Amino acid sequence: MNICFVNSTNKWGGVKSWTLDVARGLSDRGHATLIAGRPGPFIDKAGEIGLDALGLSFGPDFNPPRILGFIKIFKARRIDLVVVNVGKDMRTAGIAAKMLGIPVVHRVGLAGDMRNTYKVRLLHKWIRPRILVPCEQIKRGLLQELPYLAPEEITVILTGKEPAPAPPATVHSPLRFISTSQLNADKGHKDVLEALAELKKQGYAFEYHIVGTGRIEAELKNLAASLDLDDRVMWHGFQKDVRSFLRKADVFLLPSYREGLPNTLLEAMAEGLVCLARQVGGIKEVWPDSEARLLIPEATARKEFTDELKKILTVPCTRHLELKNAFWKSANTNSRQRMLVIIDNFFKQATAA
Repeated sequence: MNICFVNSTNKWGGVKSWTLDVARGLSDRGHATLIAGRPGPFIDKAGEIGLDALGLSFGPDFNPPRILGFIKIFKARRIDLVVVNVGKDMRTAGIAAKMLGIPVVHRVGLAGDMRNTYKVRLLHKWIRPRILVPCEQIKRGLLQELPYLAPEEITVILTGKEPAPAPPATVHSPLRFISTSQLNADKGHKDVLEALAELKKQGYAFEYHIVGTGRIEAELKNLAASLDLDDRVMWHGFQKDVRSFLRKADVFLLPSYREGLPNTLLEAMAEGLVCLARQVGGIKEVWPDSEARLLIPEATARKEFTDELKKILTVPCTRHLELKNAFWKSANTNSRQRMLVIIDNFFKQATAA
């Protein structure tokens, strides 16, 4: 198959990581893949890992020059399947694909990404894309929010990551916490900083590594300084190779209030990190049952969050290694190779329909 992945978003999110993983995996399986997106880190990273990538401007929705541009690209590359992410992708590349009779897969990262508006309903009815989601929780959310969708229109394929060859055999001293989510309010970094400030006052030693950028980056840095955490918090900004930072850490923190099935968590599990997260989105679907205690309620307040971090800081080294092994084993169960086999078959079915 010749497959084109289109993503017009500006920020780096989980769907972009998923896109590069899947495109590279399908290329290794003999398919021809093309990445189309705005110029920047996403297209740069695609080129660095050997993928064919085009940096494009998108303009407004239903932009005739962009639609015509996609028609020319799809014809020249003999595209068999188009995979889109957000509404703008559908209203440019999706329209071009429909005009050429090319099937479309709409990969949805969160239930709220599709709105129940006349424009969305009409375009969905006309293009009739197959909807692909990474977990059952998002499927349930879509069916609840968009009553015009039928269950059979939505396919669930759990996202998987390539696990490290073995779980970590060491635990750092002081313990190294890490978060790799976007620095946005709903990701909960503020809760971590306030909890760690309290633990520092109580005499606990630790490091907290923050990878990523976002809308409240400056606010979080100011908060860390006001909490006297400048000697404990390391800011690494945007990184193309996030997993190299995960390998140097011990505990992955995901205090988000809103998630689908986060790539950040899956990457941390694949590297064998101990994970602490709020139970939101589809996280429970990949969480090891043996470590349910580390999946805390969504409404957990700061004091309870602080208590959970304190427990992790006081866990014996041998127990840390057991925890790392549990998360690593769970990542092996839901591996990238397993995901690629299922997606390959799903895409073949989509083009054969």
